Amino acid sequence: MLITDVQINDLELTLSLPSKEGLSVTSQISILYRIDANMLIDFLENIGPDHETIISNVFRSASADICAQCFAKDMHSGMRSEIEAAILARMNELLQKQGIVIEAVLMKSIKLPNGLSNSIEQKLQAEQDVMRMEFILEQEKLEAERKVIEANGTRDAKLILSEGLTEEIIRIRSIEAFRELANSVNAKIIITDGNSPMIVE
Repeated sequence: MLITDVQINDLELTLSLPSKEGLSVTSQISILYRIDANMLIDFLENIGPDHETIISNVFRSASADICAQCFAKDMHSGMRSEIEAAILARMNELLQKQGIVIEAVLMKSIKLPNGLSNSIEQKLQAEQDVMRMEFILEQEKLEAERKVIEANGTRDAKLILSEGLTEEIIRIRSIEAFRELANSVNAKIIITDGNSPMIVE
């Protein structure tokens, strides 16, 4: 009697994957798979208990074909999920007819060559510096626009005030001021040429 687990199993691998530019990218891989219960007899007859070796060999072949079409930086970027999906499809193409179903291929960690890793970090840092500078320039632009608006407002206010102070208004304001002084108990001397009065207390 052979007892076979048909639940999902996890096969862990650590491999060096080839990239399009010929670099070796070290990756920790997790392959989630299960045995198809409907094909259990064929599976036991054709493969048997040593199925993990077959799965890992199929993965090596599939990942080499897929990763060799991608740049190393792609494995470390948002393209990782696309690479995982392509490897998954290739493995199922080869293994499903043998009774092994691959549920997921997960590239859990990617270790790029040191030189490339440093280059990517420098590029990301440069992009962050550019974004920071753009933010600072935008803030300075907004501040400059605010100062222009404030200056225009001050100028317009002075212009409105100067246009509103006609000779007649100045004369009326002077008369009103004299009336207020007339009500004061202090002695005053008013010197005037008829146009611009001066008040001496």
